[in-house]
Amino acid sequence: MTVSPSPVPACPVDPALLVLPVGTPADQGLERLLPTLGDLYRDLHAHPELSMNETRTAAIVAAVLHAQGWEVTEKVGTTGVVGTLTNGEGPTVLLRADTDGLPLAEDTDLPYASTDTAIGPDGGEVPLMHGCGHDHHVTALLGATALYAADRSTWRGTLLAVFQPGEEIAAGARAMVDDGFAERFPRPDVCLGQHVSPLPTGTVALRPGTAMSAADSFRVRLYGSGGHGSQPELTVDPILLGAHVVTRLQSVVSREIAPQDAAVVTVGSFQAGHKENIIPDSAELKINVRTFDPEVRTRVLAAIERIVRGEAQAAGAPREPEFEPLNAFPLTVNDSDATERVRAALVSVYGEPGVQHMERPLAGSEDFGVFGTTFACPSVFWMWGGFDPALYEGKDPSQVRPGTPGNHSPRFAPQAEPVIEYGVRGLLAAAAAFHGPDA
Repeated sequence: MTVSPSPVPACPVDPALLVLPVGTPADQGLERLLPTLGDLYRDLHAHPELSMNETRTAAIVAAVLHAQGWEVTEKVGTTGVVGTLTNGEGPTVLLRADTDGLPLAEDTDLPYASTDTAIGPDGGEVPLMHGCGHDHHVTALLGATALYAADRSTWRGTLLAVFQPGEEIAAGARAMVDDGFAERFPRPDVCLGQHVSPLPTGTVALRPGTAMSAADSFRVRLYGSGGHGSQPELTVDPILLGAHVVTRLQSVVSREIAPQDAAVVTVGSFQAGHKENIIPDSAELKINVRTFDPEVRTRVLAAIERIVRGEAQAAGAPREPEFEPLNAFPLTVNDSDATERVRAALVSVYGEPGVQHMERPLAGSEDFGVFGTTFACPSVFWMWGGFDPALYEGKDPSQVRPGTPGNHSPRFAPQAEPVIEYGVRGLLAAAAAFHGPDA
């Protein structure tokens, strides 16, 4: 996978504009930073990059962190950036933002909408969009790093600002860990992260325990024996075989998973053949699985393999089907005690009504949990509202999808400065629950 050969302009934001005089209080500093953070956000939104190719974004992040006085390590797990800032003895708090965009054509009519493209992993040109809010994540964390560097009287210990690549393909967190994260940086005592979502601006949502599902994606290749469409008796039709597999897979959740459990099995791609009168030799399915419990995950994956192999045998396939993993997201699990500390801290920013309890885990997935699992430390991940509250009048604000375009929609268009301000303040408050003078 390579980035588009089309030149992308350098960031117009001077890193020096995201540096504050020493001793600047957070409220004053944030007010001063917001115009520049807004410009940075709009630039990042206009120029997204594919997973594990976030070179421009990483260069901007590194330049800003250097200017703010952080110790900066680049190219961690390919395009990851880690900023380290130490202020005496105390806990180590890891704050994470993801940096990659999506291969998605933007349809927002925003004046800063992306028109960039790149060469995707299959060799074809793909559109690019920050359709999941990672541009907001980067901007908010860079605002927080500016405030931490300017005023060290409000915290003690060590901060790790982690700008992670490749979240959309579940590759970046693991790549950073595999690149010696544990040996190169202080061990975190807590890992914190947030995700902009279709909630009203000025609200957040979180829950202890399982917060987001595990996800497994894989490619299945089915083999047949092709021939002329007028002589199907001389073939083994992989399209018919694939159709039986797709139909049978719908029974996994309805007949093999208990009603009180939850799982989703989706066949998102079915490709075979090129001409209407030729039965092809093979067919390809791409399957995505979402689960909320490790035992359920094991049962679902085993059932899928059993069904695929059984249908191939029933069809008389000349070869066994092949399974190729595409990505795997772990469960996102919030530590109960740490979540309560974060919830109380977020009330200081959002007010009690603005801090919503998620009744159920989200079916979306994240690789943020890789850090906490690797270091056996508590993690907390929360959803952070990004849309005009007027859109939610008369509706339950705790519902993630009240009608506005959600994450991964080509029309996903969060607000700019108001969301940035809450994102920065939320990170500061959550981290202070662990390293502040009263922690």
